[in-house]
Amino acid sequence: MASVRPVSHSGWSDRKAPDLEDFEAMASEVLAGLPDDLLLRCGHLQISLADYAPDDVLDALGIEDPHDLLGLFEGEGLTEGEDVRMTGQMPNRIWLFRRPILDYWAAMDETLGDVVAHVLIHEIGHHFGLSDHDMERIEAAADR
Repeated sequence: MASVRPVSHSGWSDRKAPDLEDFEAMASEVLAGLPDDLLLRCGHLQISLADYAPDDVLDALGIEDPHDLLGLFEGEGLTEGEDVRMTGQMPNRIWLFRRPILDYWAAMDETLGDVVAHVLIHEIGHHFGLSDHDMERIEAAADR
């Protein structure tokens, strides 16, 4: 069927969803943009990526839908004694989950980079010992 409108190119016709490597690049950009003093306090924090959280993690958190978990902090926050690591203790780790982040992005009016930044910074907040409630309060104050 012929179109009565001129053809316009959307720029999306030949694009694929960002893969884990693209997400790693976005997370690296976010980290590079953090103030140096904050980045230094992140220490040996590891950033890991996966399409979804493993089932055992979802079960432990009581999450039924794997799309409900965009990121996760594993370890002990700085306020819980992370500064004095024990021999053999694993470093703190942040997980970013690609598919839930993509689904959230598709449903919202934000750039993908902003969503990745928000999730990563939220999880870094847990590394610093902040609770979800603490971060909600800080975000609300910043929005005023």
